[in-house]
Amino acid sequence: MKIFSTIIMIALFSGFVSGQSNFNALTWKQNLAYNSYLMRDVHQQYAERQEELGKALQSKEAIFKYRNELRERYKTILGDFPENQNLNARVLKSSQQKGFRVETIIFESLPKRYVTANLYLPDGKGPFPASLELCGHGMGGKLGSAEAVLMALNGIAVLVVDPIGQGERVQFLDEKGKPATRGATTEHTLLNAGCNLLGSSLAAWEWWDNHRAIDYLETRPDIDKTRLAAYGSSGGGTQVAYLIGLEERLKVASICSYFSQRERVLELSGPSDGCQHVPGEGSARIEIADWVVMFAPKPVLIMSGLYDFVDYHGAVEGSRELQKVYGKMDATDAFRLFTAESGHGMPKVKREALATWFCTWLCNDPTPIRETETISVPDADLLCTSTGQVNTAFTDAVSLMKYNQDLAAKLSGERTKFIQQDNAVIRQKVLQLLGMQIPKQEITAEQTGFIQGRTFGIYKYQIVRKGEMPVPCVVVMPEKVAPTAKVVLCLNESGKDEFLNDETMMNNLATQGDILVVADLRGYGETADAASLNDTKYWNSEYRNTMISLHIGKSIVGQRVADIISLVDFIASDPRFAGHAIKLEANGTYGPVAVHAAYLDNRIARTEITRSVKSYREFLQNPMQREVYTNVIPGVLNHYDLKDLAEKSGKGRVIFLD
Repeated sequence: MKIFSTIIMIALFSGFVSGQSNFNALTWKQNLAYNSYLMRDVHQQYAERQEELGKALQSKEAIFKYRNELRERYKTILGDFPENQNLNARVLKSSQQKGFRVETIIFESLPKRYVTANLYLPDGKGPFPASLELCGHGMGGKLGSAEAVLMALNGIAVLVVDPIGQGERVQFLDEKGKPATRGATTEHTLLNAGCNLLGSSLAAWEWWDNHRAIDYLETRPDIDKTRLAAYGSSGGGTQVAYLIGLEERLKVASICSYFSQRERVLELSGPSDGCQHVPGEGSARIEIADWVVMFAPKPVLIMSGLYDFVDYHGAVEGSRELQKVYGKMDATDAFRLFTAESGHGMPKVKREALATWFCTWLCNDPTPIRETETISVPDADLLCTSTGQVNTAFTDAVSLMKYNQDLAAKLSGERTKFIQQDNAVIRQKVLQLLGMQIPKQEITAEQTGFIQGRTFGIYKYQIVRKGEMPVPCVVVMPEKVAPTAKVVLCLNESGKDEFLNDETMMNNLATQGDILVVADLRGYGETADAASLNDTKYWNSEYRNTMISLHIGKSIVGQRVADIISLVDFIASDPRFAGHAIKLEANGTYGPVAVHAAYLDNRIARTEITRSVKSYREFLQNPMQREVYTNVIPGVLNHYDLKDLAEKSGKGRVIFLD
């Protein structure tokens, strides 16, 4: 039988391989299809949000209730934080500049997580009103802040904080202690994936560091803790938005070159850097404007550029919503959109608007501020470490990667307890983490093509289920199927065409004499996203669709598990496959999907996985690897790892072959 099958398969494929046959099974070709599918959920979630906001704007009481509910939803997706511990803050040195002085400071936001910062202090005794400056995505971090200089010259102290991955807090360093990635946006994105696996995000840890920076300001007798504020541009604007949503000690804020509409940005340009997304924002129905709503009716200045790559139309529309919110709260003057004839960032005209706004609300002085000279502070007066990096200057420094690795190890006991629970409890939690339900709608198997061989048939199908993406597959069916034959469901991360056109691979499988069902799950093969739409700096070939999936609360892993269940339903419902066990073979990034599918669907008799990650902790141990987001499930390591689920599936049902 094996020799006979080999002859069949050689005859079957030798005619196709030379010409590289096309095995597309969908009745349409549209490489934006999967993204369009995901965006339907985005639009629906924000339509619900729009309806809720409209109702809230009917009364002052309702809008405050809406604000408070937003805060609770935000807490849910932001995750938990540790208890405050001693900051162990140190002022390292002070340098006198023209009209102000600068202190270099280090504090610990967590034990041995060192935060480097500069405090710009006006001349005089104080106490001074003070603001955080949260840095945009420059590798220099806190170095060279013209905004802080202008503020200090006008009586407002400014604490400029190095974010994780910038300035003196770069996490990925090479053997020479230099940054190992192309820049902050790449580092932030790679770090964020590991944080997500532990139920957090890089945005959340930036929030924590900035929260602790405010704690530090409150310890200083020369700072008036009743007059605190925050501002930032670009990535710093993102940090401000996330911070003000829950930081009640701040009295005034400004967001520059970030504010727009999330729904519109996701559709126009797609998701941005990892630090600018908290999983579940869409499912929590939180728009960018809603972080300002959470802060309202406190004063907020939005600053946008007409030629910024941050969508200006979205900034205008979001500001119109906020004007209505502030009006209903009887605080119309406390919100303003300032538009500059400029691009990205904070040029002079924006700096002047910023300083004027802060002096108005912190110092009760609305006199327009003018920047009459440029004062540059030497880098030597701003650096806090001897090596330029905390992770090389301090032997006991705990990097974010090390923190995540230690936390994952600490949670091993919790994972053990979880996997020992009743299977129904585990199953419910797995589905919740995946953001999915077991599909209940009936499938329809639509045959879309057929190729007749000598003693075989190649059948093309699209498996359709209402509410899900169609699944294209190809069935290779010998005319005579042995009673012991299996139905082998093949998932190849490079697409089913590559698999079906690989003569060696097919001949190897043919010796087993099995029926083959070769499929492309959503986002692979026929519905793969165009490479040009996924910036290479994010190290993921389907970055925009993975991030949108996390945004709407439906991980791609869960969506693809639903596709496998549809394929198994197809196999189970077709009499040609009756009596033949289902074997799932998956490789590469399909691996974690296959593990989850095997656990959730016991109709899969055996699952064999090759060239795949075997533990989510591998992503924490080596965060500098590609295609991580493809298999991110937020919070998964708080409950189980892949090996736990594989073992729970039953002895010998899930096997890693390499």
